[in-house]
Amino acid sequence: MVVELFATPEAYARSPALVDPAQARGVPVRWVNEAGLVTLTETVTPQGVIAVCRHLHRRSVGAVLAPPPSLVVVLAGVADPGNAGTVLRTADAAGADVVVFGEGAVDPYNGKCVRASAGSLFHLPVVRGEPAADAVAALRAAGLTVLAADVHGAIDLDEYADAGGLAGRTAWLFGSEAHGLAPELAECADARVRVPIHGRAESLNLAAAAAVCLYASARAHRRPGAPP
Repeated sequence: MVVELFATPEAYARSPALVDPAQARGVPVRWVNEAGLVTLTETVTPQGVIAVCRHLHRRSVGAVLAPPPSLVVVLAGVADPGNAGTVLRTADAAGADVVVFGEGAVDPYNGKCVRASAGSLFHLPVVRGEPAADAVAALRAAGLTVLAADVHGAIDLDEYADAGGLAGRTAWLFGSEAHGLAPELAECADARVRVPIHGRAESLNLAAAAAVCLYASARAHRRPGAPP
């Protein structure tokens, strides 16, 4: 994915493994000083190496349905890049096959989102810009059960998981941090599922709720007899 590297000599002396493999493949390396590096990055204290990479997203869910995915994440209206990147990282860790950044969600190439993903942006297919309702329709047509994570959902996640509801191919639909899912989009899901709150907290933030939901699915998929 890397088409060009910028690095300071000091960074290269610390971590040549970040530069040498790319250079061996013919990737141009531009040597810059610290002042030059600051102009190329959004961070206050850059780490010394910047990679320019090709875009790698797909434009629609239809491009990632062969073979049929087992676990998919759809982000609808998620605006915070740190949250979105963390969900992408969590999806990767939980073994998800695809993450969809629906139309209106933050750009997966936002610098903060890329950093929060901690490399997971490069590990699994990402769909960018497709309307979330279209993505949900395509996933349902492909045989996945679409579950909307909803703090007011009628179905308790633990009870749903214990009843075997997460054993099949599943897509999780997550809405914005402030407003949740639009009602018309939530109605497109097969069920609205809430993460149980056992203490006095009003709710979980998006990234925490996504982690609970995705690992519940990952656990169900790894039980004996679960579909591949």
